[in-house]
Amino acid sequence: MAYYEKTKKGYRAHVEIMGQRASDSFPNKKEAQLWAAQKEIEFRAVGTGKASTITTTHQAFARYRDEICPGHKGARWETVRINKMIREFPLVMLNKLTSDHVIKWKESRRGNVGDSSVLREMKLLNSIFEQCKSKEWKLLIHNPCDGVARPKESAHRTRTISGPEVRKMLRALGYPARTLPRHAVAHAFLLAMFTGMRQSELASITWANVKPNYIHLPDTKNGKSRDVPLSSGARSVVAKMRGYDAASMFAISAASIDTHFRNAKARAGLAGFTWHDTRHTAATRIGRSGKWSVIELCKAFGWSDPKMAMIYVNPTGDDLAAKL
Repeated sequence: MAYYEKTKKGYRAHVEIMGQRASDSFPNKKEAQLWAAQKEIEFRAVGTGKASTITTTHQAFARYRDEICPGHKGARWETVRINKMIREFPLVMLNKLTSDHVIKWKESRRGNVGDSSVLREMKLLNSIFEQCKSKEWKLLIHNPCDGVARPKESAHRTRTISGPEVRKMLRALGYPARTLPRHAVAHAFLLAMFTGMRQSELASITWANVKPNYIHLPDTKNGKSRDVPLSSGARSVVAKMRGYDAASMFAISAASIDTHFRNAKARAGLAGFTWHDTRHTAATRIGRSGKWSVIELCKAFGWSDPKMAMIYVNPTGDDLAAKL
């Protein structure tokens, strides 16, 4: 049943049906009553095992985006992809959803993006439908992604960024100036080339975590903290950013770093590499030097599996021959 409570700003509606409760505030009683009526329908459907008959795929996607994504490290990427799914995935009631809908969407995506992108999006879609199957949501009995063939993992990138490309990027970003956000991105790009830090890690650096010989990252992609050692070149970049902002080294978000980076790449007439390739470049250069063991590389780059060194450190045939 539903009941309403008069408040200073309007009305608060309370609904309790079949052991399920919810409440919300509204500016007037009419809106509160409409919301309560909808909640009663939803709660009765859930209580009788028929929630999938009143929930669409797009509603499920939006709920996952709003309730589940915020707790994930990749929330920004997931939110962008889910918003795209809401526009492009077939709109059907969950009780009518089949693997054919997933296959149709998959083939449509393969016509627009590479297999590696489709694979990542299919993993996200699978996570959404698994959440729909959970005891908390009770929206699906079977996951329609089950049995649908996924694209194979593409070969790992081996692209590194050359010296001339680095210099062109720095010019396009206005280096060595230090007054505009794009100037901060130039210094962040250079620090990434020395250390292999990710965009999100660079954006999170506070001066309180900058030590003389390393930068402490209290929260990284894998949920663990990490100390990133600084070479003389990296220490020089850090020194140049002193005074730019009182609290944060770069005072810019990861999303803004990405935007400035893409714009500068276009201005410089460059293509074929991404920001993440700075991580490959740094790992390859350090690996070539032979100064760190594999375990030390893993500690500095935050890899829990030593096999990651095989992916990120990409010496050329000339590099290997020079050591013979």
